[in-house]
Amino acid sequence: MPASVLAAAAPLTAAAPSGCTVAVAMSGGVDSSVAAALSVAAGLDTIGVTMRLWGTEEAERGEGGCCSLDAVEDARRVCHLLGIPHYVLNMREHFRETVIADFLAEYEVGRTPNPCIRCNEKVKFAELIRRTAGVGATHVATGHYAVVEREVDGRFTLRRASDPRKDQSYTLYRCDQEVLSRTLLPLGRLQKSEVRALAEDLGLSVAHKPDSQDLCFVAGGDHRLVLERELAGRFSPGPMVATDGTQVGVHRGIPFYTVGQRQGLGVGVAGPNVAPSYVVELDIEHNRVVVGPRDALAVSGCTVARAAYPCGSPAREVISGEAQVRAHAKPVPASWCALDGTAARVEFASPQIGIAAGQSLVLYDGDRVLAGGDVQAVVRQGEV
Repeated sequence: MPASVLAAAAPLTAAAPSGCTVAVAMSGGVDSSVAAALSVAAGLDTIGVTMRLWGTEEAERGEGGCCSLDAVEDARRVCHLLGIPHYVLNMREHFRETVIADFLAEYEVGRTPNPCIRCNEKVKFAELIRRTAGVGATHVATGHYAVVEREVDGRFTLRRASDPRKDQSYTLYRCDQEVLSRTLLPLGRLQKSEVRALAEDLGLSVAHKPDSQDLCFVAGGDHRLVLERELAGRFSPGPMVATDGTQVGVHRGIPFYTVGQRQGLGVGVAGPNVAPSYVVELDIEHNRVVVGPRDALAVSGCTVARAAYPCGSPAREVISGEAQVRAHAKPVPASWCALDGTAARVEFASPQIGIAAGQSLVLYDGDRVLAGGDVQAVVRQGEV
C-alpha cells in the first residue's frame, strides 16, 4: 500500500473494533473505492458489496449510474486490485418497496420527500447490515462524507465531515445508535481532493470518474418524468390561484409542483414591474396550487414528525441549535421542542423561506447532529 494510503487509514485503524469484518458498500465510484482501500490498509477483514437497486439489465447498461452494469464492473475491478471478495446483492424489490413507493406517495399528496435520506435509512445501512451479516460482516463502511465518533460514555455521535462541500451528515440523521455502532465512514476526515489523490496513488481506474449528480432512479435529473410514468391516472389538472383565491392559471397536477417553486408556473411574469410568483401552498383537498410573492413563503417555524435522535433522546425537552432543511443549505439558529410521541416543534430565530412539508429538518450543535425529522406543517409569519 502507498504510504499516503496507510497514513489516511490510521484513524480507521484506531477506531475500528478489533477482529471486525467490514462490508464496504461499493457503487463503482471513487469515494466507495477509496473507502474500501482504506479499510484494507487499516488491516481490517474487508469485503466489497455492490447493491443493485434500480432498473432492468438493458436500462442499466451505460456509464454514470450507480446501478449500471459498468458501475458494478468498476467495483469488481477495484476489489480485484485490492485482493478482497466482491458480492452483488439484488435489492431492487426492497428499494422499490421502501424508497420508490414512499417517493411517489409523498409527491402524490403534495409533499417534498428526500429519497436519499429514505434510502440511507432503509437500504444502505439497516438492510445492508442485515444482509451482509450472512457472510460474516460485523460492520459496514461507505463512501459517505460524515464522521461517526465513539464518546467516552460509549455512545456514538454523528458529526459533519471535514469537507463542508461534500458533507452528507444531513442525509444520515436517521442512523440510530445501533446502526452507528456498526458503521465506519473512512472519508469523514478527508477532503474530496485528497480522496482523488489517494485513488491516483493506488492506481484506481475510477480516480477521475465524475461524481454522480442525479437520483439513481431519475434518468437525466428530471423527477417529473418518473412521476408522470408511475402516477399516470392518479392526478389531474386544476386551478392555479393567487393567495386571495383569484384563479390565475391552470396547473398540470399537484405532484409536479413543490412549495417554493418559481420556474414553469406561467404566471406573474407579465412585465418588468410585476413580481415573480412562487408556489406557496399545495391544496390537496381542492386540487389547487396557490401562488404568491416570495414574502408569502416566509415561515417562523414548523412541526416535525418521525423525530429521530441519532445521539440518543435529549435530556431536556427544549434544545437549541442550528436547523438545516436542505442537504447544503445554510443552517440557521432555531429551538427544538419535543412533543408527545415522535413529534416536535421548531421555531426559527428569523423567518425562513420556502420550507415545505415532507422535507427533512436536521438540528445541529456545531458539527454534531442532535435531531431531525420530517416537516409536517409550517407556521407562517403572524400565525400562532
